[in-house]
Amino acid sequence: MKKAIVVGATGGTGASVTEELVRRGIRTVAFGRSRGKLEQLKANLGNPHHLTIAVGDAFRPDDIVTASEGADVMFHCANVPYHEMTSKLIPLGESVMEAANRLSLKVVVIDGIYPYGRRQMERATEDHPKQPHTRKGKIRLAYEQMLFEARWSQAKVMIVRLPDYYGPTANEASYLGSTLEAIAAGKMAFFIGNLHVPREYVYLPDAAFMIAELAARDEAYGENWHIPGAGLISGREIVRIARQASGSSKPVIPLGRGGLSLLGMVVPVMKEVVEMLYLTEEPLVLSGDKYMRLLGPVRATSFEEGITNTMRALKKKK
Repeated sequence: MKKAIVVGATGGTGASVTEELVRRGIRTVAFGRSRGKLEQLKANLGNPHHLTIAVGDAFRPDDIVTASEGADVMFHCANVPYHEMTSKLIPLGESVMEAANRLSLKVVVIDGIYPYGRRQMERATEDHPKQPHTRKGKIRLAYEQMLFEARWSQAKVMIVRLPDYYGPTANEASYLGSTLEAIAAGKMAFFIGNLHVPREYVYLPDAAFMIAELAARDEAYGENWHIPGAGLISGREIVRIARQASGSSKPVIPLGRGGLSLLGMVVPVMKEVVEMLYLTEEPLVLSGDKYMRLLGPVRATSFEEGITNTMRALKKKK
C-alpha cells in the first residue's frame, strides 16, 4: 500500500483510519464534504506532509476519482444518517464502487453486524448465517450483496465488520460514543440498552490498526473480516470507568424501548434505534479466529485503558 484515500475521513472510523495510515507513513488523501473539518483533522494530526485533503461529495463518483489520483487502496468509511439508511446507503456504496472500478482500486469497506440478525453462534465467525429481521439489517445485507457484484470487475473489495465502537474520534454513529461525549462534558448522559448486560465494544485505534493490517494483504480481498473488541463489558462498568476518568457525577440514564420511543418524539432518530435493541439484549460477539489465522493476535486495549484515554481526549476538545 503506497497511497490510500479515506472516503469519509472526518467520521469516527474515518478519522481513526486516517490517523493510523499517517502513523505508518503512508501517503494518504482525506476525502470529505467539509473543508473545515478536513483541515481540523489534519491539524489534529500535526499537519503531516504526507496527508492531503480533498473536498468532494461521496455520492459523486467523479469527485472521488479526481481525489484518488495515484492511490492503490480506498477505505470507504463514509456513512449516511441513521434515518436515511434505507434510501441512501446503497447509492453511496455504488458511487464509491463506481469510482474504484474505474481506477482498478482495492476497496476496504467498514461496516457493522446488522446483516446477521439474531445471534446463532456463541462467538460469531464470518460464516454466521445472515438472516436479518430488521429493516436496517435487510438493507445492510443488500448493501453487502451489491459490493460483491460482478459488475465491479476491475475493483477488489473486502468488508471489515466492527461491533459498536468507542474512542477519541467516535461520534453519534456510535451508541457508546455519544454517551462518553456527554459524560466528558459533565452533562447528563443516555446509555442505549440495559446497563447490566455485558456487550462487545472495540476501541477505534485498535480497529484502525487491524483494518490497516488487512488492507495490506492481497489475499484478504473478496471476503468478510471480523474486527473483535477486547471482550465484554457492562454499561455500569463503562460508566464507572468514564466517571472516574472525567470526574463527572451527572446521572447516566439507560434507554429501553419505552424511553427511546418517548425521546423519539423530540429526537426522531431515536425512534430508529428501537428495532436494533435486540443487539443490546442478546449481544452478538465477534470471533477473531480468521484474522488471527492470517495475521496473528488481535490488538485489544483493555477497557480501563481505552475508556480512560478516550475521556482524556474528549475533555481536551471541550
